[in-house]
Amino acid sequence: MSLHASAPHAHPSESGARRRQQIDGNLVLSELTVEAVIDQPSDASAPLNLMTFGSVREICPKCQQSHLTLVLRQDSVRMAHLFCTDCESCFDAHYRDGAPALTI
Repeated sequence: MSLHASAPHAHPSESGARRRQQIDGNLVLSELTVEAVIDQPSDASAPLNLMTFGSVREICPKCQQSHLTLVLRQDSVRMAHLFCTDCESCFDAHYRDGAPALTI
């Protein structure tokens, strides 16, 4: 499977800036299987295009190479998650008290 992530051409909103301020480095990241969050195309050789909504400060805990990007629900995405473009891993994020960090 080949994933291709792209960012939309939009300006950051004030509410988005507030959400980023709330993510204070106290996030707990849990790896998710790609199949659990993204519907796979019927043709396994076809690339899957995901729209990302900017990088977060958290670095991928799996490959330790790059900042994770936010992927919101869209046509083929079942749930919002953080995505590593280097190792193509998906992560859920919640605060230490158990509250979800990726819900609006």
